[in-house]
Amino acid sequence: MTEPQQVKLLMTWDIIPEHEQEYFEFVIRDFIPGVQRLGCELSDAWATVYGDQPQILVGAVVSSLNRARQLISSQAWTDLNLKLLEYVQNYEQKIIPAKTGFQL
Repeated sequence: MTEPQQVKLLMTWDIIPEHEQEYFEFVIRDFIPGVQRLGCELSDAWATVYGDQPQILVGAVVSSLNRARQLISSQAWTDLNLKLLEYVQNYEQKIIPAKTGFQL
């Protein structure tokens, strides 16, 4: 029996202008610990400085595709994301096979 392949949950968004301070406080105080409590291992955090891409990209490794699907269907995930949406716009998420290095 083969082990489940790790996947990466990629999330992108733009911070709502004039909400940067509240956004950073929320991310440090609630979002990062919340994602970790749900069983994700944060692997990437990127900020776009120049170009037409989302302002923020965050990657979190999850043990398997089934676990990632369960995670994003959970009420705890929904609650965490609803709170995030108070500070960000253009939020998107996708699940991809986990690889080392930058992934988009």
